[in-house]
Amino acid sequence: QVQVVESGGGLVQAGGSLRLSCTISGRTSNNYNMGWFRRAPEKEREVVAAISGSGRTTYYADSVKGRFTISRDSAKSTLYLQMNSVKPEDTAVYYCAARPVSPLGSGWYTARSDSSEYDYWGQGTQVTVSS
Repeated sequence: QVQVVESGGGLVQAGGSLRLSCTISGRTSNNYNMGWFRRAPEKEREVVAAISGSGRTTYYADSVKGRFTISRDSAKSTLYLQMNSVKPEDTAVYYCAARPVSPLGSGWYTARSDSSEYDYWGQGTQVTVSS
């Protein structure tokens, strides 16, 4: 059974940095589209960033462009989110999501921003930004 586990959350001051990590275990391959989503108190879940299976295509929400960077180590099926210049409005539970993808199809180069397209989810890691 595939398990997705996030780590790296915590308390950080506004303007600071934080790096989130996500690992996949129980997998049969290393081929996944992956993404970061977040849910702030009393708000809907929203996409933060996504990356294609190839690692060549990325997507960022407008609210984090220029501040956050998504990357992956495909050999380790590990996903990262480097968060710089964080703001209090970045406070949320951050979730990692994964979707199996074939390297032979067009989806291999697609960064998926729709949460409904993902099959596996982690339990989330809390990020709190103090002002």
